Amino acid sequence: MVKLQGKRALITGGSRGIGAAIARRLAADGADVVLTYERSAERANAIVGEIEALGRRGLAIQADSADPVALNAAVDHAAQTLGGLDILVNNAGIFRAGTLESLTLDDIDATLDVNVRAVVIASQSAVKHFREDGRIISIGSNLATRVPAPGMALYAMSKSALIAWTQGLARDLGSRGVTVNLVHPGSTDTEMNPADGEHAVAQLGRMAIPRYGKAEDVAALVAFVAGPEGASINGASLTIDGGANA
Repeated sequence: MVKLQGKRALITGGSRGIGAAIARRLAADGADVVLTYERSAERANAIVGEIEALGRRGLAIQADSADPVALNAAVDHAAQTLGGLDILVNNAGIFRAGTLESLTLDDIDATLDVNVRAVVIASQSAVKHFREDGRIISIGSNLATRVPAPGMALYAMSKSALIAWTQGLARDLGSRGVTVNLVHPGSTDTEMNPADGEHAVAQLGRMAIPRYGKAEDVAALVAFVAGPEGASINGASLTIDGGANA
């Protein structure tokens, strides 16, 4: 399918897991794709190779989403390389767990810098390069609306902030034809949360469909929202978690 033919996308944190799956899917649907990465240059370049093998333009840019200067530069570099932007996927994120007493100032700052501030900065920067039908899609978490166990308050707070941001920004940008949406994955089989990991049994027990999702499932939802069928989806939080929050 080429429903994204001619579209230009930037994905933050696109070298592995859900971000890599999104990069592959958007390219398969016809988009040129730039991705950022923090450390995994080899993995990022491998994803670029897959994008180019599909006949699309691809580029990997090293940029820590916690660094506003680097993130702004990455957005501008992506737009210059592709001749503009149409799709921004705010995927980069970190997970710091712990009790209230154990959380450090570094934990708090790092979580908010990457999971919240970077979304604001990248969105602000990308919009300058959008055409009228731009898309901003952020990756949240089903923990934003339900916290089933102790130790996840900080992460859940950071992802819940994206709900209000998405709703507010949808109002701000709607008159320009730009949609803003939020995708909330649940337990997804990735390197960070493998389906055979030590915490998997507890997570499966909370799901209406007791199986881990695939990164490709999340990517398919992102591609739908980014495509022409998603034109009227705006300000929405879309949960894909096997019914864990049902």
